[in-house]
Amino acid sequence: MSSGTGVGPVEKTGVWDRFTIGQKRVIWAWAFLAVPIVFYVGIRFYPTFQAFWLSFTNWDLLRPARFIGLANYQKMFADPVFWKVFQNTFSYLIIGTPVSLVVSFVIAYYLDRVRFMHGFIRALYFLPFLTTAAAMAWVWRWFYQPVPIGIINGFLANVGLPSQPFLRSMDQALPAIMVTAIWAGLGFQIIIFMAGLRAIPQTFYEAARIDGLGEWAILRKITLPLLKPTTVFLVVFSSIGFLRIFDQVYNMTTNDPGGPLNSTKPLVLMIYQTAFSSYDMGYAAAQTVVLFTILLVVSLLQLWVLRKR
Repeated sequence: MSSGTGVGPVEKTGVWDRFTIGQKRVIWAWAFLAVPIVFYVGIRFYPTFQAFWLSFTNWDLLRPARFIGLANYQKMFADPVFWKVFQNTFSYLIIGTPVSLVVSFVIAYYLDRVRFMHGFIRALYFLPFLTTAAAMAWVWRWFYQPVPIGIINGFLANVGLPSQPFLRSMDQALPAIMVTAIWAGLGFQIIIFMAGLRAIPQTFYEAARIDGLGEWAILRKITLPLLKPTTVFLVVFSSIGFLRIFDQVYNMTTNDPGGPLNSTKPLVLMIYQTAFSSYDMGYAAAQTVVLFTILLVVSLLQLWVLRKR
């Protein structure tokens, strides 16, 4: 009931009602993003910054971390084992990445043309990627054993060739593990390449054939250029995988982790042994910082080179 002054009741407006529809959408968007952002900062960013800090300390889990400056980095760069591990890590990268990409593209290119049992064959190629790395590494370790256990040496003996040491050889151990790592990731790369091939419009191929281009010219002028985004993704993804290789090396060389005289040891395995065998967390953190820097530089360099081309 209105008062004698003739003024109606005053409606109270809350703070939320004062925002426009666009502002409300922004607030709701950030509200939904807040939880994953906080989770990601707690899981990713904080441990990263903590690793940088620990790399300047001496910490063995029993006593408080003591700041020692650049001593861990000086020790690392003066350690010949580190440079051997550094060489192994880049060997995995420089050899494994291009070989795996070329093999997976060739398989995907011809598998895309197969119609009979296409899904079954594609599933067979993808199956190793679904297998746990530890189980797969032990199976391959069994393959590399001497006769009468190892399948590969057993085959060599049947055809009259001498038995090979494989994992017990300084020269053969790293290529043997690299073959396993390439085989493990082949299925994923094949599926991604096939998805990229299926995304190319068929009209391009029809127009090229009408113009009289051969299969090699079509591959070079149409298929490979249009697969560039897929190739960039796989190059970066594969490079990170080979730089972080650990499971195959650790499980295939359990008697002597890292192979004879560290011939197969990658940087990730060295970090693991430094942290959880020697309990030298500061030194392990310094190695982690080096690995992080390598991953960052290699990824950015590859993105810049491939996109520029």
